[in-house]
Amino acid sequence: MQRLAGKVVLITGAAAGMGAATARLFAAEGAKVVIADMADQAGTELAGSLGEAALFAHLDVSNEEAWQAVAAMAVDRFGRIDALVNNAGLVHFADLENTQAADFDRVFAVNVKGPLLGIKHVGKLMKAAGRGAIVNISSVDGLRGVNGVGVYSASKWAVRGLTKTAALEYGPFGVRVNSVHPGGVDTAMGNPMALKGEARNTDYTRVPLQRIGEPEEVAAATLFLCSDEASYVTGAELSVDGGWAAAGYYHTYLPGAPPALKPGA
Repeated sequence: MQRLAGKVVLITGAAAGMGAATARLFAAEGAKVVIADMADQAGTELAGSLGEAALFAHLDVSNEEAWQAVAAMAVDRFGRIDALVNNAGLVHFADLENTQAADFDRVFAVNVKGPLLGIKHVGKLMKAAGRGAIVNISSVDGLRGVNGVGVYSASKWAVRGLTKTAALEYGPFGVRVNSVHPGGVDTAMGNPMALKGEARNTDYTRVPLQRIGEPEEVAAATLFLCSDEASYVTGAELSVDGGWAAAGYYHTYLPGAPPALKPGA
């Protein structure tokens, strides 16, 4: 049974990485998919590979007029929007003392303003229809503190708060709003050196599952929240992080730890 049969889903940042994996999975599960991204060539190619069930739309998520245009395009093509996945995001590496105001503005424009505008303009359509599901992609760094990516972490905490507020405001109209919190995932952001095989897991020895995540694993969690199986789930946080948010993992206290994992690593 196709879990999204007949549903129309708009996914931002859908031309690559987790967004592309989500678009492919959703299409396979019967959804009509609007692939929204600024990467025109990659987005168009992905939409073409998915056939008539997919539409590419150029979208700068920080631009309110662009959101209005893409929402209208989706409705014109498919008749409605049943689910929204606010996946577009970017990271900035710097300690707080070396973070510039422009860095803050750039990260928050995409990571926070983008989901806000999506909720505002797509959520309005869902309210009118009396149903809908919104999933905001936050991060494990929206559940804890982390040094070196303070602005990114702050933006993902903001997404977490935005999600809960939206769940309260849209719930009475039949619209569910939840957040997904990925840990390290094998994308350009999570694996910037494009390491292969076991080398991908080198930086994840403090994660209980001892490995990097796959984009498809995040997509599967997002699928659940967009499906009718999650009909009584709103305002929730779903971690897809290999246990990273639980705490740092100390191998010293694990009897029989795999020899490849150095104690205290």
